[in-house]
Amino acid sequence: MNVQRHGISIGLDRVDDEFFVTIKAFGTLTHRDYQAMTPMLEAALIKVNEPKVRVLLDATELDGWELRAAWDDFKLGLNHGADFDKIALYGRPGWQEKAAKLAGWFMSGEVKFFEDYQQALDWLK
Repeated sequence: MNVQRHGISIGLDRVDDEFFVTIKAFGTLTHRDYQAMTPMLEAALIKVNEPKVRVLLDATELDGWELRAAWDDFKLGLNHGADFDKIALYGRPGWQEKAAKLAGWFMSGEVKFFEDYQQALDWLK
């Protein structure tokens, strides 16, 4: 049996005195993934006391989106783009790096791509 793992995990991390939202995306995301993830992300955003949220997005295992899920991602960015101060996208060069640049057009904060996890973390701090 071939199992295709996909989805998103969301958490809150603290490094020194800084809190940030962590998101790990893996596989090919679906519309159902976004239906489950959106309320979790909104709940995580409420728990961060800063006026703007910093996010570490680990996309190292992300393969992409189904078409409807890509639309869900775009809508999520439009609805919450003003909530973010910084988004560090830790991933693989190529389309993910280009996606980070594109996302920056729809976010009020900074979006930056990293191939190195520690550099992404340092930039968020």
